[in-house]
Amino acid sequence: MRKTTKTPVARRLTSAAIALGSCLALADPAGSAGAAPADPVPTVFFGDSYTANFGIAPFNQDGDKTLCFQAKENYPTVATRRLADKGVTLDVQSDVSCGGALIHHFWDEQELPLGLKVPPQQNALKDNTQLAVGSMGGNTLGFTRILKQCSDKLRSPDHGLLPGYPVDGDEPAATCDEFFASGDGKQWLDDQFEQVGWDLEEMLERIRYFAPDAKPVLVGYPRLVPEDTNKCLTPAPGQTELPLADIPQDALPVLDQIQKRLDDTMKKAVADAGADFVDLYANTGSNTACDGRNRGIGGLLENSQIGEGDQWLPWYAHPNEKGRDIQAEQVAAKAEQILNR
Repeated sequence: MRKTTKTPVARRLTSAAIALGSCLALADPAGSAGAAPADPVPTVFFGDSYTANFGIAPFNQDGDKTLCFQAKENYPTVATRRLADKGVTLDVQSDVSCGGALIHHFWDEQELPLGLKVPPQQNALKDNTQLAVGSMGGNTLGFTRILKQCSDKLRSPDHGLLPGYPVDGDEPAATCDEFFASGDGKQWLDDQFEQVGWDLEEMLERIRYFAPDAKPVLVGYPRLVPEDTNKCLTPAPGQTELPLADIPQDALPVLDQIQKRLDDTMKKAVADAGADFVDLYANTGSNTACDGRNRGIGGLLENSQIGEGDQWLPWYAHPNEKGRDIQAEQVAAKAEQILNR
């Protein structure tokens, strides 16, 4: 049975979304097209560590938001610059992306380590916001817990910064492919995907409600595991760790299937809401964590750009600069397409 939200705000959000959809259908006939707007486009960027681009230095150290690890040159910044080069100016009202954000942090306060807190991301939306762009879903799914279920190294205290814990710590990492295929592991995964779908629906409704003129753009996640998993058995140039650490090779297709299912879940939420989607999974098959010099994803235990001396935080499978540039290119192209409708 599909979950229904019974709160007054949810009913208002739904009504507003329906009304807005009707207005848009009347105002934007099929096949219409026009030039990109001459005036700056009020834009809000939201999202998790894949929007913040954790691991790329330098990062914004702005008081309570320091531990969001938001790169100064994250994909919102680079995409904005790419669009400006094409004569499309974004008036970035705010970039509230923050590492560790779950979908519900769009409307709930997010607690960070050391007692720091950041307000709900929806607070950045304004009546005149015209674009709302960002990535959300991976943390609500619990992807780091899935990775820890499949890796003894990630379970160790040495890598305690990676949030979460294994889905079932009593099950050995070596059998994680079987764990997620049946029984409690499969049920857990099904429940998580159901939650992701509900929360994305709520988030997209809230964007419509708090920024009635905004076009929501949900940005997917770049592909982590290649089709040929033999590529994952060799360290990247200059590295000693395997790209996906000690995750068993027979579990890698399972991780890829889970990521593809997340991509499909995000697509469905976007289609149901009449929003737009940037499908990074479909466009990064040759830039996975296992693609050597072409990798757009930093290996799980490969040193990122955050740290000093002999203390560096791993990438934990986040986009490196090449991956960030792919994100920016795809997001800029989608924004230009939307604004040219």
